[in-house]
Amino acid sequence: MSILGTRVIRVEDPDLLTVGGMYVEDLAPADSLFATFVRSTMAHAKISVDTSGAASEPGVVAVYTAADLDLSPVAPSVGMLNQEMKQAWLASERVRYVGQPIAIVVTTSRDAGYDAVEMVDVDYDPLPAVVAMSEAEASETILYPEAGTNVCFSMPSSLADEAAEAAMFADCEVTVTMNFRNQRVAACAIEPRAAVAKWGTTDDGREHLTQWSTTQNAHGTRDALAAALGLENDQIRVICPDVGGGFGAKNGRYPEHIVTSVAARKLGQPVRWIETRSDSMLGLAHGRACEFTATIGGTKDGRILAYKVHMLQDGGAFPEIGALLPFITKTVTSGPYDIAKVDFSSTSVVTNTVPVGAYRGAGRPEATAAVERMVDRFAAEVELDPIAVRRMNLIAPEAFPHKTPTGADMDSGEYNKAIDAVLDHVDYDALRADQAARRNDPTKPLLGLGWCVYIEIANPMGNGEFGSIEVRPDGTALVLTGSSAHGQGHHTAFAQVAADMTGIPFEKIEVRHGDTDEVERGGGTGGSKSLQVGGSAVYQASEALVEKAKDIAASLLEANPDDITLDVTSGSFHVAGTPAIATGWADVAAQATAESDDPFLATADFKPPAATYPFGAHLSVVEVDRDTGEVTVIRHVSCDDCGVIANPLIVDGQVHGGVASGIAQALMEEFHYDADGNPLTANFMNYGLVSAAELPSFERIEMETPTDRNPLGAKGIGESGTIGATPAVQHAVIDALSHLGVRHVDIPVTAERVWRTMQDHR
Repeated sequence: MSILGTRVIRVEDPDLLTVGGMYVEDLAPADSLFATFVRSTMAHAKISVDTSGAASEPGVVAVYTAADLDLSPVAPSVGMLNQEMKQAWLASERVRYVGQPIAIVVTTSRDAGYDAVEMVDVDYDPLPAVVAMSEAEASETILYPEAGTNVCFSMPSSLADEAAEAAMFADCEVTVTMNFRNQRVAACAIEPRAAVAKWGTTDDGREHLTQWSTTQNAHGTRDALAAALGLENDQIRVICPDVGGGFGAKNGRYPEHIVTSVAARKLGQPVRWIETRSDSMLGLAHGRACEFTATIGGTKDGRILAYKVHMLQDGGAFPEIGALLPFITKTVTSGPYDIAKVDFSSTSVVTNTVPVGAYRGAGRPEATAAVERMVDRFAAEVELDPIAVRRMNLIAPEAFPHKTPTGADMDSGEYNKAIDAVLDHVDYDALRADQAARRNDPTKPLLGLGWCVYIEIANPMGNGEFGSIEVRPDGTALVLTGSSAHGQGHHTAFAQVAADMTGIPFEKIEVRHGDTDEVERGGGTGGSKSLQVGGSAVYQASEALVEKAKDIAASLLEANPDDITLDVTSGSFHVAGTPAIATGWADVAAQATAESDDPFLATADFKPPAATYPFGAHLSVVEVDRDTGEVTVIRHVSCDDCGVIANPLIVDGQVHGGVASGIAQALMEEFHYDADGNPLTANFMNYGLVSAAELPSFERIEMETPTDRNPLGAKGIGESGTIGATPAVQHAVIDALSHLGVRHVDIPVTAERVWRTMQDHR
């Protein structure tokens, strides 16, 4: 019986829930010094720095600025971004956001560092701060004078002029145009960032750095360190132990990881940097932060004919992956809908704010929020139920594989089937009747129903992944993966794949990752690619090892290799038709290692032919307090299809986590700045982080639509819940207020915002 598709309990959890995990700080050498960063308290200013006061403080070993460490600014890592907008590892002449590192203080204790940074004298000569994206686009105050603009990336419209735009909507009986936003949020991983750097020498006498790091991509972190430090990749070892959440933000190159390593190199002693929560809110990449101007048009009976959208993206102070997110948004602009005419354009700008990066979904939630908002608004305009309009415009199952006007090469989808699954789960007519009754009963809160039907592009960059499996003479197996686990259940799911392919008992398979000296190469985790790419690499490696094993089993059984078959139920090899005479993995591995000093293993690099497209349908039911505007989500039903499910328990957990973060963005999460670029939500006292108290028990419906783009038939799931939940909750709130004439409420739908909306429409 196959172990894939069964609810195997996660092997990662017992230690995490009892003795605890092993995190970066747990691995710091005993003689490690402590790094604390001096951070800018102004959003935009010219600066001069005097470190003499801090250098004489008790416990201070060294205080370094950019000049002391010979650190020069570097251009964006992606060539499509404006290369004149260079990032300083430590600010030396100008700061561009509150929280930007200016200097590093190295001390013998953590507390000494906190005291010493207060003694570093930073003289600020204020410059005008640019916070609003529209102000940045106007470029009246330039953040990078050498660039001459605040625009760091753009994608033009496919329409040549106003006449072309008019022609696009010429056949439409109804058009709707809206401006709305997708607010800035913080990733808020439960474990802040951390890095420990220790230097030594290689066997041939070259410098060698070992860095323990909280990262989603050990190999990517190694490569970034090598580039910044002028080293070869083999001179750096990155070790990524347990990671307390990432959500996309613990990816890419961060100044603190580079500077901590340079300081350790200069001092000849290990240095550890462990981030505080407040520093994390001002240093870990933020997400979303974009605005949309969109027009949708169609017929009075609900058929959508044309959709045009412009995205204004905030890249923050230094343009990196966040500024490029519109590239991904464009691909899935039209969502699951069959719209003949689609136009997407975008402008990304820099502002005096924390740099924007990838956050759970990274470009796909933004696309879904835009098209779903416009479809809902269009349905209201033509006075049809929003789910009826969605149904008539969805791409039909027989149309797959399907290419959209914006370039999405979609593999498979059963969108109406997902809607049916949700409708079968709830009594939709009864909910609508309850909604109508409540509107006439002032003693009850208002009721709203909100829909979202979405697609996701999983593994949007088409990354491949490395995997290997080694079988030892005792019959146990070791699986290595270039993917990276920080809560997703890799150790369980990848062991299931290997067990299913080899017949080796699940409990005898160990999975390891996150050490660049042990794992040859890897792409880390992000973009919902882990199982479909990393799992497929393990699949192919296992498949290859089985073939190698058949040759050895043939010699042990004195048979022709072509006649050898593997019984995965027992994990034994036998001659076809004579299962009574067999040999097992332990004997095969023992023979293989006796014949060679090399481990008995096989490797694979899986490269998918294209991305996959998970999808789903969400229905959210909310109550709105008539007097206060408070929103309570009382039910949230989701059908999220991730192709073939390897472990339903893990998928449930991923959906639950995703839905929680999606609802959080809809209800309360937002990172605020004032007009001068001062952060107003820099800790958990004032940032609207969701808790279980604000969430209902989620109702999840399983559905599987396989893909042919990997041998497992799997798509992604880690980001799906987030993508579907936010629009569903937003639409439910608008639906609850629709009888007042309300047609839009921006997210987050806080009590104050909803209350003010109700007052404006009464």
